[in-house]
Amino acid sequence: MEIFMKMSTTARHNRLAGTFFSRIVNLLEKKEVYAMHEEGALVYWGEKKELDFIRLVDVTEIKDVDEFTKEIIHDLNYVQPDFFLFKKNPFLHNKRETKIAGYPDLIVEVWSVDNTTFDRKIKLDLYSSSPITEHWYIEQNSNEVVCYYGDKRLENQCLMNVLVTRDGLEFDLRYLAI
Repeated sequence: MEIFMKMSTTARHNRLAGTFFSRIVNLLEKKEVYAMHEEGALVYWGEKKELDFIRLVDVTEIKDVDEFTKEIIHDLNYVQPDFFLFKKNPFLHNKRETKIAGYPDLIVEVWSVDNTTFDRKIKLDLYSSSPITEHWYIEQNSNEVVCYYGDKRLENQCLMNVLVTRDGLEFDLRYLAI
């Protein structure tokens, strides 16, 4: 089992990633979303060495959910996005809720200078393997948010505006704009 990259520890990175989580606390309390902020691992099929074959787990294809959540999920490779959430899309998790399988509704990565071109490509390819996942990328020293839905590039957003998902979730991070 391998993890792709270590978490960045700069103050701006932590503020950006943490604020996504804090902005949906009311939805979490109402159980309208299931979200993770850096402590959760998103599992995937395949090996980092075979980039053409890595893909997020489509839980609708899982035949034996009990076996998957008790045995298989532990042996899968994983990434730790800065933030991800499930609103409509199904997911499965292990007993401790640390390893999650499925196509998140939204994944957010905050890039720093420590993120190599290879790491960025892997995560973009992996998240693009889900046709129903919106994924956003924020350069740590920028206000630009690069957005995708599946493998389709969307119009960029900006931290100087309220960020809005395709499903209408809003994240007001304007106070973090530089």
